[in-house]
Amino acid sequence: MSIPKEPRQIMINLMYLVLTALLALNVSNEILNAFKTLSLSIDRSNVSIDNKTIEVYSAIKENEKAPGQEAKVRPFREKADQVVKESDDMVKFLNNWKRRLCLEAGGYSKEDSSLPDRMDNIDATTSLLVEKHGGDTLKDRIISLRKFLLNQLNPADTAALAKFMPLKVTLAHPSDHNPTGDWSIENFEHMPAIAAMALLSKYANDVRSSEGIVINRLFEMAHLKDLKFDTTAAIALPTTSYALEGQKIEASILLAAFNKSNKPTVVISQGGGTKKDAVNGVVPWETIATGTGLQTVKGKISLQTENGPLDRNWEFSYMVGTTGASMQLDKMNVFYIGVANPVTVAAAGYSVEDVSLDIPGARVAPDSQNRKGHYNIWVDKLGDLNVNINAKTKEGPLKRVGGMPVRIRRIPDPEASVGGIASGSMAASTFRVQGGPSAVLKNFDFAARFQIIGFSFMMLPKGKDIVGPYPVKNPTGCRFSDNKDIVTAIKQARAGDRIIMEEIKAIGPDNQPRKINSITLSLF
Repeated sequence: MSIPKEPRQIMINLMYLVLTALLALNVSNEILNAFKTLSLSIDRSNVSIDNKTIEVYSAIKENEKAPGQEAKVRPFREKADQVVKESDDMVKFLNNWKRRLCLEAGGYSKEDSSLPDRMDNIDATTSLLVEKHGGDTLKDRIISLRKFLLNQLNPADTAALAKFMPLKVTLAHPSDHNPTGDWSIENFEHMPAIAAMALLSKYANDVRSSEGIVINRLFEMAHLKDLKFDTTAAIALPTTSYALEGQKIEASILLAAFNKSNKPTVVISQGGGTKKDAVNGVVPWETIATGTGLQTVKGKISLQTENGPLDRNWEFSYMVGTTGASMQLDKMNVFYIGVANPVTVAAAGYSVEDVSLDIPGARVAPDSQNRKGHYNIWVDKLGDLNVNINAKTKEGPLKRVGGMPVRIRRIPDPEASVGGIASGSMAASTFRVQGGPSAVLKNFDFAARFQIIGFSFMMLPKGKDIVGPYPVKNPTGCRFSDNKDIVTAIKQARAGDRIIMEEIKAIGPDNQPRKINSITLSLF
């Protein structure tokens, strides 16, 4: 502002500035009483925090005395001892500064021996903590104690807990009033004595709060590997994962507890011993169902405890069934006599090992490869049979779960031929090298072999009398060589001759002789 030229105006302006300064320095009683209330409130809070810390500290010492706990807890108890000692020393240091402030500000109040008589005194604070550098000592002690407290924790915890530790020094910023950014000037210069005492009480509160954070963490670290739980979950375990209508369903329902921070490891035997870690206490597992019947999965679960790993074996089962779709060929439910009739059997909802066949009047045998659910059925009489499909229930006895009627039929007749020809033309030279007639079963899915056991041979030479008939019988298979007359006739066979074989009989797997077709050949 511009300087007035008149002496009277200059005097008025100077008086205004002095009055403004006096008003700034004259702290009202309301503000002083507020600082008084704040200081007393913080002191009461410090007592409460201190009592809670003492409880946890006492618990650490008691746990050390428990059987088997001394070696584990001792290192953490020793750290807790140092934390308590250093914190107590710091609180005593702050209380001593409060005593010195009271004395410097004119002594203790007659109304309250814990407060200064002159609560508005600003000279005591400035003298002790700024001019005599007491604030610098206080700042160094706060920084040193904070560093000590954090060093008692694991490095992994330090960064996280440092954010919540209230004991710290907030650096001052340079200003017109404090060009050097001095921490003591920022916090204590021209501060009323009661306000400085409230600030010192606040630092004592920070000390007790920080002490409590460290003591609590030391208690947790001492029991970090204990088998304790912090989360629960409801689990229902059915006794079967596959059931049919009418079957009993049973389940075990329980409340499981686990610790999110202590993750168990599971080794699953299926898949070559795969290792998997838990997610929120649960180890997920999945596979693709293969095979049929009851499948069992086994493994081991391990959890780290203070006494080493805790291992437990486990197993569970699940059922793999076939699809429910099926088709029954009502006109083709046939078993043939004399051959192995292959069948495959399964029942939805049952293990293949528990399914069996019962066919009165037939013989049931495992297939040649002894595969589960595969059978060969042998029958020896014409007629009809009832096939019963049975399954073993969980209770033990067999239960009929299906069935069907089956007809019994003979194997179709084979076709007799010579050189693959049953009727038609054949070169005379080709015929002369044939060994005899054969019986071949055509268009039949079973491997059934027939043998010729008898026939009658005749030859009609061109322009000559008939030769034969010459009968041949041989239960092990007929050949032209079984009759010398037939051998002689065949050697004389020429183009234009006719060969006739009748009364041909064959026998197959059912051991029943049957008369089959005749053979007529025209030689050329």
